[in-house]
Amino acid sequence: MKIGIIGPAAAGKTTLFNALTGGAASTGGYGVARVNVGAAHVADSRVDALSGVFRPKKTTHAAVDFVDAPGVGDAGAARNAEAIPQALEGADALLVVIRAFEDAGVPHPKESVDPARDLADVRFDLMLRDLAVVERRMERLERLVQLKKDPAEAAEFALLGRIRETLEDSRPVRSLNLGEEETRMIKGFGFLSAKPLLVVVNVGEDQLGEAGAFAKLNGETPVVLAAKLEEELAQLPEAERAEFLADYALESSALDKVVRASFDLLDLRCFLTVSEEEVRAWPVRAGTVALHAAGTIHSDLERGFIRAEVISFPDFMAAGSLSAARDKGTLRLEGKEYVVKDGDIFHVRFNV
Repeated sequence: MKIGIIGPAAAGKTTLFNALTGGAASTGGYGVARVNVGAAHVADSRVDALSGVFRPKKTTHAAVDFVDAPGVGDAGAARNAEAIPQALEGADALLVVIRAFEDAGVPHPKESVDPARDLADVRFDLMLRDLAVVERRMERLERLVQLKKDPAEAAEFALLGRIRETLEDSRPVRSLNLGEEETRMIKGFGFLSAKPLLVVVNVGEDQLGEAGAFAKLNGETPVVLAAKLEEELAQLPEAERAEFLADYALESSALDKVVRASFDLLDLRCFLTVSEEEVRAWPVRAGTVALHAAGTIHSDLERGFIRAEVISFPDFMAAGSLSAARDKGTLRLEGKEYVVKDGDIFHVRFNV
């Protein structure tokens, strides 16, 4: 999973990036076309428990790749016209950081703090970028369509026309709810407003008790956090983090909050594989069938799929081992159309 971090200058994007990835990217330099890339492991007590049972050579948690893109939705965004779409290429979702904190030492580019205005500006900027892409492509296609030589080009032109009307009506591409074939047709354009959007409101430490004030923002339900505080937390040794969270009455870290919200946004589930070599979590979309889950592990497993041995995590822990689960009948065989559930322990029988 790849998530692009965007937002206006001075909103705390890079500070949040550091908090999520444990990185130390330099902050400031507003308007500079600098891109930071990092990864974060997703905490999962099930993976830890299974690792304790199997004692594998390797334990692999699910990972989220974060890309900290240049400013969007502010005056400096024009200077980053090329860097922004390149940085966000392949992102599954966008995380937009909106500033709610006051800090005289870090002045807001618009001289006032207004989260609703800034979120509206970011949305508008994304749609404006997409509209420019649509218009360039339609201009190239128009002559070809008039010649009526290629039905595929005519279909693309018609679809882009619908998208242009939507954007001109100040609605994002994702509001069209395109079908599978239409989504495939526009995949190469990388429309930014087609991507799911997760809003994070960055508050000051003194505002943490007022998170309810941001329960809704322009129709969005944001994650509310103090990025500077979370950055400090990420730099602490693991043993000290629980005490730090307790001191500030925080239930979980920014990483936990953002990952949980991202999984919900993208409708993701994790299935698990176990062996003495490796215990690993694999994120997949809800509704993924066993055949395609096998392909997530390796293309050979999908190509030669026979059956999948499946057991839920609670049933495995109750049995204590795969052999005991097999004896109890909780380890079962499933076919290629079985819909994988969150926490399924999964082993593929295959032949290639």
